[in-house]
Amino acid sequence: MAKNELQMTILSPTAVIYDGRILSVTFPGAAGSFAVYPSHAPIIAALKAGVIAYCTAPHAPQTVSIRSGFVEVDNNRVTVCVEEDPTGRQTAKPAET
Repeated sequence: MAKNELQMTILSPTAVIYDGRILSVTFPGAAGSFAVYPSHAPIIAALKAGVIAYCTAPHAPQTVSIRSGFVEVDNNRVTVCVEEDPTGRQTAKPAET
């Protein structure tokens, strides 16, 4: 894994939603949204209903709608356990410039 990447796994009770390398990720934290980048300090946080947005490549955001969950970040590894929103997975389009 490159120094500018994180390894992320997103799990739901029924499936592995995502398992791979990312550049960054933003979470809907119970105490407010927050972003995680490589070399982030270790953290465990509760997640509220909202959207997890992550980038696998520059200008290539992807999203997952969730009802709730929690995330652990440690040593460039991000593990997320969620209850998916009934609308399911969504992929965001890159912003127009």
